[in-house]
Amino acid sequence: MSFEGVHTPLVTPFKADGEIDHVLLGRHAANLAGSVSGFGIGGTTGEYYALSFDERVQTFNTVAAAAGGKTYLTAGINATTTKEVIRLGQEAKRAGLNALLLAAPYYAQPTQEELLTHLLKVDDALGMPVMLYNFPARTGTAIGDDVLSKLLERSNFVAMKESTGDISHLHHLATHFKDRLVLSCGMDDQALEFFVWGAKSWVGGASNFLPEAHTALFDACVMQGDFTTGRQLMAQLLPVLELLERSGKFIQYVRYGCELAGTPVGVARAPLGTLDEEERSTFAKLVRPLLRNAQ
Repeated sequence: MSFEGVHTPLVTPFKADGEIDHVLLGRHAANLAGSVSGFGIGGTTGEYYALSFDERVQTFNTVAAAAGGKTYLTAGINATTTKEVIRLGQEAKRAGLNALLLAAPYYAQPTQEELLTHLLKVDDALGMPVMLYNFPARTGTAIGDDVLSKLLERSNFVAMKESTGDISHLHHLATHFKDRLVLSCGMDDQALEFFVWGAKSWVGGASNFLPEAHTALFDACVMQGDFTTGRQLMAQLLPVLELLERSGKFIQYVRYGCELAGTPVGVARAPLGTLDEEERSTFAKLVRPLLRNAQ
């Protein structure tokens, strides 16, 4: 098990009263475990920023109990301070998760030197495999080349989920860090481009409800090198992924996708809202044919 393959950043199911539905989270993880290569727990799709420390730890434990040993489990441990990140990592390690997802601390906007110091301290404290998460639109801070180069001198820094949306930066990473980094697609509507440039990992939110479509595309491109089939599969999936990535309602659409697939996971926590009827109808028309194709 490793960072390669399709990894699902799990949604966090909520009950009607807003509390986490741990029974449903465990069942969702168990049902997906045979379809994808791994899970991310506590990522953006899981709304980690809207959960308390204890709630985040509980989700680690729930998924570990449901899918530990069955698939690769990566704990998202991002927070605003180094101390909090390490505390979350210690709990993930205690729960038996396999690896960590590390982004720049959001809102704090550290300098590159400060970011490097932060990431090295986390590695010193936890000693687990790490997928970096480069998402400056969310965190306010990019993981620059100098930081990345220094991190890759350590064995635990293995992969990076690239979510800038900048194709030229994808080209840069694929050519300047080839053979040193497991490059992971973090911008779903660019998955085909990532695979063309050698990416062997995809952390895709829509795999919560379309796992077969994601793995079929990955297998065609990465495992078989068949980009003719890959383009055909991506053409089918692209309208869904474009809507997720470009609408400003990524999490709301993933949640509705789960409902369409037969696993209602509740609504996002405020300040996020829900989809209106026109949005739901448009999305359902795009998703339902893909669900039928998977049956």
